Amino acid sequence: MTMTSTAVASSGRSWTIAIWAGQIALAALYLMAAYMKGTMPIADLARMGMGWTTGAPIWLVRGIALMEFLGAVGVILPAATRIMPHLTVWAATGLLAIQALAIPFHLIRGEAHVLGFNLVYVTLAVFVLWGRARKAPIAPRA
Repeated sequence: MTMTSTAVASSGRSWTIAIWAGQIALAALYLMAAYMKGTMPIADLARMGMGWTTGAPIWLVRGIALMEFLGAVGVILPAATRIMPHLTVWAATGLLAIQALAIPFHLIRGEAHVLGFNLVYVTLAVFVLWGRARKAPIAPRA
């Protein structure tokens, strides 16, 4: 039995919806993290469970916030506008790189209890990266 074109189109639409949902979730999580790290006092961040911020220079905390903000915007904006949509893949890669640095950092500090959050970020970033690079890439505007 072969798939009909309707079934193929429906499957493609489902993937597109799922990948967009992943992009939105990834952007929302990083925007929340960027907002907190970028605007809140370090003491408040530490009380919220980000103890590492007390031992880090303020410029590092705020710099991470900036990179998280730019990555969140990059995961949505190029795909939504179809202006250089390949940048969505690069943004997801950059967000994955943040986690590639964060996970060993937390392990070295004995903060294995926070790795669940990191793995959610990794899973979403890999899904968006794969989805927009392979499964349902977005064509640039003509």
